[in-house]
Amino acid sequence: MKKLIALVAVLASMAFSSNAQNQGRFETRDMGSFKLHVYYTGDALGDASYIIEGRKGLVTLEQPLFKVNVAEYDAYLASLKKPVVKRITDYHVGGTGANEVVMPSGMPAFVKGDIYGGMMKGFASTFGDSMTDLPTGKTSEVAFGKKVKWAGVPFVFNHGAASDFPGASIIIGKKVYYTHWAPSKSHPSALQVSSRAAVDGELAEARKALASGCKVFIGGHGGAATLDDVKFKVEYLEKVKANLSLSKDDFVKTMKNAYPSIPGDLQALADALYK
Repeated sequence: MKKLIALVAVLASMAFSSNAQNQGRFETRDMGSFKLHVYYTGDALGDASYIIEGRKGLVTLEQPLFKVNVAEYDAYLASLKKPVVKRITDYHVGGTGANEVVMPSGMPAFVKGDIYGGMMKGFASTFGDSMTDLPTGKTSEVAFGKKVKWAGVPFVFNHGAASDFPGASIIIGKKVYYTHWAPSKSHPSALQVSSRAAVDGELAEARKALASGCKVFIGGHGGAATLDDVKFKVEYLEKVKANLSLSKDDFVKTMKNAYPSIPGDLQALADALYK
């Protein structure tokens, strides 16, 4: 719990120094029996939001938090001219307004607690009028391991990374795998891998994603990624584990030599792992 509090504090401080007013962009992927609409918000938190389009209805996932993005997202949602049958809030509370939402079991209480609730109050204080009003709609919960079908598309809610908030990794239509952080070929953020325990948690989660049979991997941070990105994440975290017995300086040198050209803040990651 202390590690989660520290993670939230760093996330808040990073967001506070960023610009929350960037506008976003959409991309659409045809998954055969459904379409996946990816919305890259461009906001201060690096958030992404999604719309799953079935034959006769829509499911939203992680609606955006800032007003400019809420307006773009809602206009795009309306342009699809289908009813919204379900709105999923998993790791990120967003601009769902008075609409009813569904969350993984335990998350409704968590978002009202000191950690997540405190973070949202801090965001509201700092971002002020640029942030949309917090949701007021009724919330229901989905149990982990539960299979449901909305808009004709199956969803399976499983536990997310053990080191993260108590959200869900969601398999959508047997083809799309959602988790808090999309995999990428980069040094992971120290917000995601914030401790040695988080290395184990994220590695276990990545292996689950790899074994899922999915083709597209999406996250509340980062957007859409590929199977190769997941394979890279597994390889990278395995190498991290193998080198944690080194001194901090030698760890940085070893990882830099192994991955000389990928983006990301390796030093910040090392600071988190050796604190």
